[in-house]
Amino acid sequence: MTRTLPALALLLATPLIAHAQKVEVTGGKADAADAVVVAPLPAGSSANSVTLPDGLHVPAQATADGKSLVFVLPKLKGGETVTATPTMLNYVKAPPQFKFTAEKDGTTVLSFDGRKVLQYFNLPRDPANHYYTFKPFHNVYDPTKGEALLTNSSAKTDKDGQFPHHRGLFFGFNRISYGEKQTADVWHGTSGVFSQHDKMLATEAGEVFGKHVSQISWHGKDGATFATEERAVTAYAAKGGTLIDWSTTLSTTLAKVRLDGDPQHAGFHFRANQEVSKNGKENTYYLRPDGKGKVGETRNWEPKAKEPNPKTIDLPWNACSFVTGGKRYTVLRINHPDNPKETRGSERDYGRFGDYFEYDLTADKPLKLKYRVWVQEGEMTVEQCAALAEGFVHPPVVK
Repeated sequence: MTRTLPALALLLATPLIAHAQKVEVTGGKADAADAVVVAPLPAGSSANSVTLPDGLHVPAQATADGKSLVFVLPKLKGGETVTATPTMLNYVKAPPQFKFTAEKDGTTVLSFDGRKVLQYFNLPRDPANHYYTFKPFHNVYDPTKGEALLTNSSAKTDKDGQFPHHRGLFFGFNRISYGEKQTADVWHGTSGVFSQHDKMLATEAGEVFGKHVSQISWHGKDGATFATEERAVTAYAAKGGTLIDWSTTLSTTLAKVRLDGDPQHAGFHFRANQEVSKNGKENTYYLRPDGKGKVGETRNWEPKAKEPNPKTIDLPWNACSFVTGGKRYTVLRINHPDNPKETRGSERDYGRFGDYFEYDLTADKPLKLKYRVWVQEGEMTVEQCAALAEGFVHPPVVK
């Protein structure tokens, strides 16, 4: 979690080895908790923390290219300017770190201080186990102990459980068309269609964040690649929950790839643990910009409606609160305004929610997306969700 270091820790972390140029951090329009700050790091400089005006230190992590310093401020008021001094501390004992681990099952797990945060389901596609391996995605663990799996994982067949094609944090489309009447359903993996993790392009893991960038290929019924994705997923050390940035760039070399679908089977979605499908009507509710919904109540964009519900279109954020393992969790999904419009929202009482849009992918017009996901134990308020969304859309300004 994000920490300022107490006096004893400061003693253990001395002496101060170096100071870099100070930076001024100005908050956005709203008060923010766990504000992610990306500051420029002068060439040749190094730092593993920033010193605040009150003398306390906040952990910091340099990006792999050495050009930026990333840290998370526990609190930053809207419009407030805070001076932070990049500092190199000589720790007697290294602080908690993010770490990537290759698991025995072939997946990759990101942990923080030994606590599981994310699982990247990046197994290569196996034709003999098609429904188990036909798409990569991310599972999310509980943000307190890292023991409970909050998301629905893969199944050996698409008949196992309820709606097993909805998995973790996932992106895809069920109505894709290209070339001479070729079609593909990457969401369900029908007719041998699949997307596959090809390789890791980069990984970074330190005290403040863990990030990986992967190359994912999309394959049609004939097995040929019709699009390629570069997906980046970052988890930050944040107090009280798990903060995830998810982004991707989908490109093609073809003349045009039409991306289309329906609200339930296209776009970027979160799917809760399979247990939620059994108790959803009794425990699951949605928190939206216009307030808290009733338990079991859902909103969905309806294509056949004369006038689709405007409250399902271009939502800036949406949150789902559900119970699994005897505990309540809330997941907030924030849609960046730079993403394509019109977005059409979908909610289900078993904890699957997200939105989709239509897009014509061409060689000179790749699809670029970015979302933020916040996961915490317990409930949230509209005000808390709105503040986190504001912090993503209008991050702190640094100079």
